[in-house]
Amino acid sequence: MSRILVIRLGALGDFVQSFGPFAAIRAQHPAARITLLTTRPFADLARRSPWFDEVWADGRPAWTRPGAMLGLARKLRGARFDRVYDLQTSSRSSRYRWLVGRRAEWSGIAPGASHPHANPQRDAMHTVDRQRDQLRMAGIVHFPEPALDWLDADLVGFSLPARFALLIPGASPVRPLKRWPAERFAELAASAGLPVVILGGPAEKDIAATIRAAAPDALDLTGRTSFAEIAAIARRAAWAVGNDTGPTHIVAAAGCPTLALFGEDSDPALCAPRGKAATVLRHRPLSDLSVAQVRAALPRT
Repeated sequence: MSRILVIRLGALGDFVQSFGPFAAIRAQHPAARITLLTTRPFADLARRSPWFDEVWADGRPAWTRPGAMLGLARKLRGARFDRVYDLQTSSRSSRYRWLVGRRAEWSGIAPGASHPHANPQRDAMHTVDRQRDQLRMAGIVHFPEPALDWLDADLVGFSLPARFALLIPGASPVRPLKRWPAERFAELAASAGLPVVILGGPAEKDIAATIRAAAPDALDLTGRTSFAEIAAIARRAAWAVGNDTGPTHIVAAAGCPTLALFGEDSDPALCAPRGKAATVLRHRPLSDLSVAQVRAALPRT
């Protein structure tokens, strides 16, 4: 049995956009033992999926913790992998080639890789297209649509309305220019014409409060949902509007009609959510995007 290592450390949006490559790698190696090297936030999500036999969550130890780095090095070397698909393709993950050992075939950008992603335009490609191109150069030509029926959950405890819209008003706290103003989300909620459900992490509680001040019937689920529950909620929603943030990627991948908002701080040509009903609205600066413009771009359902 061949032993395959896949490296995908994060972040959430990038991880979701690797579902297709994960499925393609499994289809290419149906009898192999496939291990994913990732980080703790995504380990449970990966273990739920049908693509991996084992998931390691210690993929990003601090360089200042030599003991942890040594432990990872021993783990990687001891597994005696036959091939590695580095989907992270960062300077860190490329260094792991030396930890894995030279005997393993390597798909990625590490110096000396047996299957380098040698496309000089790789940095100008969307994440999904770049990874597919990388896998083609490693000999994978079949890319099945990734089944996501495993990404589901029981929603009885949330008391969802019969019909509702989703708002995803958060984004990385260190990249505020990725956020459409909370007051605009509040105005959209008040004029949505149907109940809204607010998704996000605990850090978005204040934003949710702003929205609920304008739309008191809005259901605040910030900090209350797992990744699987986000997908399950998305499948029941009429439409969704969200910033360029991880939950928006999950919602789009789940098939919900999704409008993703982009400003000057990220480029949808490189990282827009992908999904059967996903669309993008970009405005620079994002703070000047009007509610009327968003309403005009809403998915028709």
